[in-house]
Amino acid sequence: MTDRSIVHEPAPGERAAGAEEKRQLILAAAVRVFARRGFHTSRVGDIAEEAGVAHGLLYHYFSSKDEVLETVFRENWRQLLERFAAVEESAEPADLKLLGLVKILLRTWRNDPDLVTVMVREVGRSPHLASQVDDIGRGFEVIQRVIEQGQAEGVFRAELDARLASWIVYGSLEEILTGWVMGRLPDGDEEVARAERTIVDVVCGGLVRTTLAA
Repeated sequence: MTDRSIVHEPAPGERAAGAEEKRQLILAAAVRVFARRGFHTSRVGDIAEEAGVAHGLLYHYFSSKDEVLETVFRENWRQLLERFAAVEESAEPADLKLLGLVKILLRTWRNDPDLVTVMVREVGRSPHLASQVDDIGRGFEVIQRVIEQGQAEGVFRAELDARLASWIVYGSLEEILTGWVMGRLPDGDEEVARAERTIVDVVCGGLVRTTLAA
């Protein structure tokens, strides 16, 4: 006879997977709340309500609203760096790698506008995220190395300062993303594609070494 009162106890791995799923649920909810209400006017209770969890459960995973924002930045920026690294390590020539990096950043807006809104509007002006500066710098370093590769290949102009050029490329991309976040630039699929072409033509095109006619 089967004892139906026996309750299945989840294995440690199942409990860990469930806890991580709940943690990611809270982070996703936080992104939506921060994008909609702004970080400073959002409350921990707003995040818990959006996630559909008890208020106290959120504190099991995060000590404060600030830690939630820090985690959103850290984990999403790490994923972005992993995608950057995949482009850098590919066998493509430097000019196509640079185009790939441009596409990654700009298409993030179409894939997850709430996340981009939080990253641009909140993370960029949060002094308590100063500890993450090294992480941000690694993104610039990838762009710089791709430009240096292009200079070594003879594709990009050798006389340009690769470090400064990397800041100019990234700064241009960030300003376009900011324009979309603030509603000052059209952001449909066609406009995103046009932004990619314009960045490549205007900014990246300025890096390309031209051959003078004899």
